[in-house]
Amino acid sequence: MIRSCLVCSIPLPENGVLEHLPYGYRFAFDPERGRLWVVCSNCRRWSLVPLEDRWEAIEELERAARDRGRLLSQTDTIALVKVGPLDVVRVGNASRTEEAWWRYGRELVRRRTSYGRLTVAAGAASAAVVAGGWATGGISFFGAWWLWSQAPDGIKRGARWLRFGSAAWRGRERCAKCGYEFTDVSFKERQNLVLLPDSEQPGNVVLGARCPRCQDLAEGGLRLKDRAAERTIQRVLAYHHFDGASEQRVRSATRLIEEAGSARDLTRILLRDGRRMGDLQRTGAIALEISANESSEQRALEMEVAELEAVWRKEEELAAIIDDELTDVPLLETFRRRVLKKG
Repeated sequence: MIRSCLVCSIPLPENGVLEHLPYGYRFAFDPERGRLWVVCSNCRRWSLVPLEDRWEAIEELERAARDRGRLLSQTDTIALVKVGPLDVVRVGNASRTEEAWWRYGRELVRRRTSYGRLTVAAGAASAAVVAGGWATGGISFFGAWWLWSQAPDGIKRGARWLRFGSAAWRGRERCAKCGYEFTDVSFKERQNLVLLPDSEQPGNVVLGARCPRCQDLAEGGLRLKDRAAERTIQRVLAYHHFDGASEQRVRSATRLIEEAGSARDLTRILLRDGRRMGDLQRTGAIALEISANESSEQRALEMEVAELEAVWRKEEELAAIIDDELTDVPLLETFRRRVLKKG
């Protein structure tokens, strides 16, 4: 049983999840060829598990990935699956539906709960101030009424400002028509921001803002693309939905994603001809925030999976040499029959 990385010799942490692979938090396995690796979290190198320790371990990993795993991303060759705290790289199609958007839906529900606690705290603080001022005669009836009605919203606005600041985007971009220089986009302008499909990169979104000098948007104005647009849209939607969403609203939003087919398909459908952010209905806007976060994560995961596939190909060449040339052939054939359940 491998307890330390075979490359850097750093001890592997106990995961407390797997009986036959108790050490390590990332594993790679190929059930077809009977390969199993432990991936070191320190040096990121792959250590091939000895043949005699693979039998039950591969079966346990396969069950865990199938029954409890959540697919993060995949290529035609490998899949990255999350099993509790473990990252599992499975060679072959995991045949599971990607469900990353569920996490963002739950986050919106948690945000609503936190916002509710903030509202209660703001009300209690206001009540304490009003009661103290009234008791000492330091506040009038009108003053007490104004403070009671305004203070909670002020506290909540302050909490939102502390989290996001005042600007959704800062930079330097010029209007193509009149040359006006944009240096920021305020959250106060969010209702008038326009979301457009990117004609040059299908599937991407362009964020547009009308030029305050020439008032043009069709040929001029601000045009944010790629990562700048993605990041700004995520910030604007998170700011707009600072109070979160009810579980029922999240369910309605996720149904929209399911009906569209995927988060990216929903974004394409919602923004087919361009849409002013203020014209988005509440459920559609919630679905768009979930989709924006899921799409951003998927791009990052696709890059990681592509790198993992390149590493796997190199490690597989070495594993084939070790298993085929350095392992007793009868033992190897017995192992393969057991893994493939052909014997």
